[in-house]
Formats: sequence, C-alpha cells, structure tokens
Amino acid sequence: MMMMDQMLDLPPPLSNEVPMMHHMINGDAPQQVILVQVNPGETFTIRTEDGALQCIQGPAEVPMMSPNGSIPPIHVPPGYVSQVTDRNGSGQCVSRTMRIMLHPSTPTNRLSLLVCLCFSGEELQYTLTDLRPATDYHVRVSTVCNSMKGPSSDARAFTTHSAPPDTPLPPRLSHRTKSSLTLQWKVYVYDVLAMLFVIPDCIVLSSFHFQGKKNSIFREYYVGHQRHCKVMGLCPAVGYTFRVAALNDIGTSGFSTEVVFNTTGSLPQTSLPPRLAQAGPSWVTLEWTRPNSCSNEEVVTYTLEMQDETKGLDFQAVYSGLELNRKVETLKRNTQYKFRVSEWRSAPSSLLVCKTTPDRPGPPVNPAVNAVTYHSFCVTWEPPQDDGGSGDLTYVLEISEGNLEGISEGPERKHLCEDLKPATSYSLRLSCVNVVNLLIPSTVGNVKHKEMTLQWGDENVEFSLEMCAMEEGSEPTEVYCGSKTECTVGNLLPGTTYRFQVRAANSAGYGPYSESVEISTAAGPPGQCSPPAINVRSHTCADVTWENKVSSGIDISEYRLDWGRDLDSLELVYSGMETCFQISNLEASADYCCRLQAVNQAGAGPYSDLVMYRTPAAAPDVVSGFCCVDHPLNPTDNEPFSHSTCLALTWDEPHCNGAEITSYCISIGDRIFTTRNETCHIIRDLLPDSEYSLQIRAENEMGPGPFSQILTVRTRPLPPSPPRLECAAVGPQSLKLRWGFSSRSQLTDDTTYTLQMENRNQRFVVVYRGSSHTFKLQRLSESSQYRFRIQAVSEAGEGPFSETYTFSTTKSLPQTLKAPRVVQLEGNACEVTWESIPPMRGDRISYVLQVLGGRDSDYKQVYKGDETSFQLSGLQWNTDYRVRVFACRRCVDTLQELCGSFSPSAHFNLRRSDATLAVEADITRVPMGKTLTDEQFAGLIVFGVASLSVLMAFLLQLLI
Repeated sequence: MMMMDQMLDLPPPLSNEVPMMHHMINGDAPQQVILVQVNPGETFTIRTEDGALQCIQGPAEVPMMSPNGSIPPIHVPPGYVSQVTDRNGSGQCVSRTMRIMLHPSTPTNRLSLLVCLCFSGEELQYTLTDLRPATDYHVRVSTVCNSMKGPSSDARAFTTHSAPPDTPLPPRLSHRTKSSLTLQWKVYVYDVLAMLFVIPDCIVLSSFHFQGKKNSIFREYYVGHQRHCKVMGLCPAVGYTFRVAALNDIGTSGFSTEVVFNTTGSLPQTSLPPRLAQAGPSWVTLEWTRPNSCSNEEVVTYTLEMQDETKGLDFQAVYSGLELNRKVETLKRNTQYKFRVSEWRSAPSSLLVCKTTPDRPGPPVNPAVNAVTYHSFCVTWEPPQDDGGSGDLTYVLEISEGNLEGISEGPERKHLCEDLKPATSYSLRLSCVNVVNLLIPSTVGNVKHKEMTLQWGDENVEFSLEMCAMEEGSEPTEVYCGSKTECTVGNLLPGTTYRFQVRAANSAGYGPYSESVEISTAAGPPGQCSPPAINVRSHTCADVTWENKVSSGIDISEYRLDWGRDLDSLELVYSGMETCFQISNLEASADYCCRLQAVNQAGAGPYSDLVMYRTPAAAPDVVSGFCCVDHPLNPTDNEPFSHSTCLALTWDEPHCNGAEITSYCISIGDRIFTTRNETCHIIRDLLPDSEYSLQIRAENEMGPGPFSQILTVRTRPLPPSPPRLECAAVGPQSLKLRWGFSSRSQLTDDTTYTLQMENRNQRFVVVYRGSSHTFKLQRLSESSQYRFRIQAVSEAGEGPFSETYTFSTTKSLPQTLKAPRVVQLEGNACEVTWESIPPMRGDRISYVLQVLGGRDSDYKQVYKGDETSFQLSGLQWNTDYRVRVFACRRCVDTLQELCGSFSPSAHFNLRRSDATLAVEADITRVPMGKTLTDEQFAGLIVFGVASLSVLMAFLLQLLI
C-alpha cells in the first residue's frame, strides 16, 4: 500500500508547512541508499532510529539509510520543494511530493533529492507535460538578471486530474477442476524509480464460452476489489476465454489480451436434441429422451434453452426440471425459434429449428355482388384485417340454395357464379384459410456435411418435399413423396445452402407449398492425407514426416498421428500443426505402424494408408530384477541347497532387441560365471556369513549388453539346532508343550520355532509358528497319543527337525450333574432321583449320593452304585436336609476311578401329614442371610483369601 504523508510536532516554522517523506519498507529487497542534497541556507530535519530529531544545515550531501535498510522520515523546511530524479534512467525531472512506494523487488539504485529546473526563458507562462494523473505537484519561480539569481517565490501546489486506469495484464490460471476455473490477475504497481503507483478501485473480469468468434459473447463474471475470481458451473474439458479490465471512478481501462484456459476431465456427452411434438400460434410443445448413460434410479435435471433472434444471439433458459417434455408459451406467431436441451453433466445438444404456426385469420371484409343476370352474378371481397401472421391466404366461397356447397377455393378475391336458376335467392358465405405452419420443414438432430433430416406436419395426408440449391438456374427437385412426416436427404455438398418446401396432397390434389426454409450443410472434413514417411535414427528413435495437406475451403486446424504395434493398438501420439514428429522409446527389431489424419473445423478426414516400419536389432538391454531369493527356482536333489554356502539368484529376462539371448554372465568379485539362457542360477561353495557384490549382463549375437546395478548380498550363518520338546501340562483335550534352548547352538531373540504334529494320514502339519517357547493344543481327543517334532528358524535359515516326541492326553472326568430331585414318600422316607450319564468310551458310570441333615456339619455318603434313584428312610420330622450327587468313571484299562464334581445341593424338609403326599422338593438356593450352599461358602472363602492377598501386597509395597 502507499505510505501517506504524516505531520510531526515540530517548532512553529515547521509545524504546518513541512511535508514529510515516510520511510520506505525494505522487506527482503537489497538495501537502498539515497543521497539527500541540502542547498546552502536550507535545513533538513530527520528523525533518527531512536526517535530524536536532527537538523542538518546546507550545503551538505546526506546518505539516508537506517541499519535495517529502511529510510528514516525526512522533514522538508518551508519553501523547499523535494523532487526525485532517476540518474540511471532518461534523466527527465518530474516534480512531485514525496509519496513513494518501494516495491520489494526493486533493484538497488542511486537516487537524489533536488530541485528540478523545468523551464528557463523570458516567457511568462509554461505548460508542464508528462505528469502523472491524480498526483500532487509543487512549483515555484525565481528571476535571474545579469547572472544574479533572485529569491524563489512561495511554492504553489496543484493536483492533476484523475484518469481511467491503464490496461491490466491478462489473468493467470491458479487452479482448475472439471467444473471451475480459479483466476488471478495483477494490478500495476509502479516502480519507485519512476515514482509510479496506482491501485485501481475495482476490477472487471469477463469470460465467454469458446465457440468461435461468430457467436461468442463475453459475459461479466465478477466486479470487485479482489484480484482473484472462481468461475463455477463450467463444463468438463472445455476451453474458456477470459479478459480483465480495471475500473475506477473516472472510467474503465481497456480489456487485457484474451487468454484461453481449459477445464479438466473428459469431453462431456452431448445430450440428444429435442423434438417438435406440436406447434401453435403462440406455443410449441417439445419432447426429448432420457440419456442412455443414466440409470433408472438416477434423478436427471434437464435445462431447455431458447434463442430468439429478434432479441439477440444468447440462449435463455425457459425450463429446468425433471420432465421429458415442455410447452413453451408466449411466443410470436409464425416466428422461427431455436431450441437446445442439456442435462446437468452433459454439453448442450444440437439445435432444433422450428416455427410457430400462423394464427387463425379474420373474416374477409366488404363482400359485394355485381353483374347480376338471370343465370349468374359476380362476388368480390377485401382481405381480412388480420391475416393471422401469414401473407398467403386461401379464400373459400360457399353458396346455398338450401344446403351450403363450396364453389370456389383459391387466392383470388372475386368469383363469377354461373349456371344459376333464374329468379332464385341464394345465400353466400366467405372464409379464408392461411397456410398451416406445421408443413414448414424443420431439422432434426445435427446437420451433417452430406445429409440432413427434416420433419413436418401430421401423418394424415400425403406430402411432397422439394429441394433446390441456392445457385442461379437451379431447378427444384422432389426428394420425397409419401405419408411420413420425416425424411433424410443425402448426397449433399458440404458447406452448401439448400432451400426446402413441402406441400400436402389429398384426393382433390396438391395444396400450396409451405414457406421455404434455407438450411446449410456443415463444412466437410479434409480429404485423405498422403502416407507419412519414416526416417530411422536408431533402434529406439524414428522421425515421422508428412506433407502439408491442402484442404478445400476450410483451413486444417491440426494433424493427428496414430502410432502402434498393429492396427488394433494404434494410439494418438501427436496432434498439432507441425509436419514432423520424433517418436522415441521404441523397441529394437519390432514392427510398428502409423497413419495420419487431418482435422478442420468440420471434423476429421479419413486416415491415410497404413505405413509399416521395423526397427533394427541391437544388443540386449540391461538386466532388471536381479535379486537373491530364499528358495531356488530350479532345485536339484543331487546337490542340496544351503543358505549359508549358496546363493539362489534370479532376474527378469531383458528385451533381446531383435536377437535371441544366448547366455548370461554373472560377475562376483574376480570370478565370472556363464550360464545358459535361463533366468535363475545357484552359486555354491561360498563362505557362511560373508558379503558378496554381484553384477549380471545378457549376451546375444549382436554383442553383450550393459552390466546391471551392483547387487550386494550376504550369506547366512549356519542354521540353529532344534530345541528339546517337553510336555508341561496334560489334560483330557489339551496338551501344553514347552521347549528350551539348544545346547549346541546359541539362539537369538529373533529365532522362531515351527511345531508340527502328525495327523491321521501320518503326515506332519504345522500347528504353531512363532517366537514363544510354549504352546497349548486344544480340542484333542481324550486318552490319545500324539506325535510332535520341532524346528528352529533364524536369519541363518531353517534348522533340522528334532526327533519325534510322543505325548498322550488323559481321560475326561464325568460331567457335573444337575441338582437331584426329592419326593416325600409315606412315613419318614423320601425318594431321591438324578439324571443319568451314558458310558464314556466303554467305561461304566457309578453315582455317589451324600446327605447333610440336622446339626451335622459334614455330608455323609448314603449310596454308591449304578442306579439313578435312592430311597432315604428313618428321617426326622421337620428337619432340614441337603442332598448332592456326583458321578464316577470306572476305567477298564487302568482300574482307576475318576470322580466328577458335586452337583448343586437340593434342600428339603420332611413334614408330617395325615395322607401320603408326593412333594417336589424345593431346589432353590437358600438366601445368603439364612443358610449358604457349599458353592457359595467356597466362593466366599476364595474372595476373602484374594482380598487378604491384595491387602498384604499393598502393605509390602508401602514398606519397601
């Protein structure tokens, strides 16, 4: 921004009249040095860096620059006018106040402040030229007589008028997307040497869709103070032209040069053109179809635009919505309109040109009967006041002696009625009909360079369509005759205008022709190009040249060169106006083909004849993918592979460049290994834990290729020995295995272990792989033997497997039974029943029943056997009893008895009654406040022990 003048509190002689030059902001620019020349008898007052004022008496030359590179403020005494002169420039002095803006990029220059002599002579007036607009100037005058200079007059200040800003630079593209372009532009910031500085008040940015200069119109997109603008709602892959102008209160500058920027993305799909369904005097009904690329669930918004040539060339939106038809109203009768439709993601469709129909004409006026005789009379009339918008009228005259009967139809405005009865009264009726505008042909879809499709009125009569060229002496030709309302006319000349008209016919004959419509075919594409010529530069490069094709009528806009290995793989490699192109990155001894096509504004011409080309053969390319793998690709049983003494190498076969590869050479130190035409090799007899540098190259009959990059590999140390495997814990369905370090090798922390188990097919399968030293196998079968082996793996490789270890699972305990059921019998007896368990793998199951009653503290066993019920007798009345049961497994092979856990206890109370009652015992657990079950009591003990342990650990932690 510009530094404004400031006033300081100085002594009275300097208080109100001293202009001040504010310090200049140096920023990152080089330091500036300004010399102030103080004339004799004059004083400069400056403010130093510490804020103090310093007065300098003239004559003096004071260098002005603060330690940080900025210039301190300079206070000019009364009557002194400060000016700036660029001594490195033209030397022209421009007198003005010190309002300076130093741009950060301004180079170091030597400036001086001095009074500029603008005129010397005997005239009493002088015109100052080359002044800046809206700038304050100070002038003073003095007299000289006989070489004696008198004192200077007081300085008179004036300000030049404002002016429109200069033309700005064209906008620059800062960001673009598929639907938007963000532009920036710069305003002129005048350089401190020429003392130029201006900021326009506002910027005007305009843009237009790039469609060619014929119909392109600039539209204003932004007016404001910002220096950037984001233009939204653009189409993908479309070029837009922009220009910018500066605006202030005085006026607007000229527009900058036009620049073209393209949005990203692929070319949008063009919408299908609308169709004319019906037309009336003030309306037309249009229809269009849904794009094939849109799914049925997708919501598509259509925009219908109309061009009224009487109002301008712009297309105005008349409808935006989801419907596939629209009735456009408030149109002028018998007027031509152009329509196009687009959906939100596609480009506008081709134009539909159609006309509204004429309106119904008024009745003929002033009918009169003349020349009446005994058998005839003559009828005349005037045309109607309103012809309905069409000048071609057909008059219908009807006469009636009793019933109306038409006797005349035509454009004439009189008719002679003959063969009448004498002395008879007749009634006459007149009407007029204009040409039905539905018969005016209109185009459908795109007008091509050799054909076009026309459509007209309803399918109720027969039609005849005539075509005539616009050249003088051309005769009209009937191109269609039939009942259809649409016809495609072919074999037309590109860029030629034709006139079409249609007429309808019925049993009475043909009616009049419709209004003629002039339609021009599109310009034709250029003809076929000559085959391009190919010049060989090397086996990877070729130059393609072609002749400049002369197009008939339209200049060629670009050439397109397609290049590929065959016809199906041709791709566009060049498009432009040059007649040569260099193709690189070719393969040696390979077949290529190319073709050329010329393009103009009308489209692309046919391709030239296909040109075939074959590159010469060469030595093989450099070998890529040269690496060392863990497992050789071609192992042999005769020679075992060890990662400690062998290296398995592999590589990708390079391009042979037209000659088959015969061998590969591998360099390892001072040794060279030659292999066959294979992409893998094993180098043996190396030292363990040693580093090697390797290179490889391919050879063919054309010679050896270049060596590959150096591959540095290291052989592994000797692999570790297997650890000893032990069984840490055994269960009926699980085995917990444990292994330790091997005594014959030292295992590192990154050693992993592979544990394998023999399956039913007597094959070892991996059940664990990791760095842990324990592993628990689940879901095993009880009382079964399993065979295991283990292997240690480290960076040195996979060690050998250990010997086979055999471990067996134990037998399972019987399951816990549910709480038994108690039923009171007669007297003081009860029957206790419980669920049964089937035999486990051939072992019989027995049951043990225990009872706790009265004041007893321990359960007593009252039954052991195979039955699932037992009768208790001799019980005491009104006494609480508890019963529980558990199952025991009798192992046949080991004669061992395995007992399961106790079932939940069942509580019952034997009550005295007169009749024998079968009572289902109460199996619910006793509340905690009264009596605890065994399980609850055991849980309470566990909880107490755990709480005591935590408390002791906490106390020990505090003591330590």
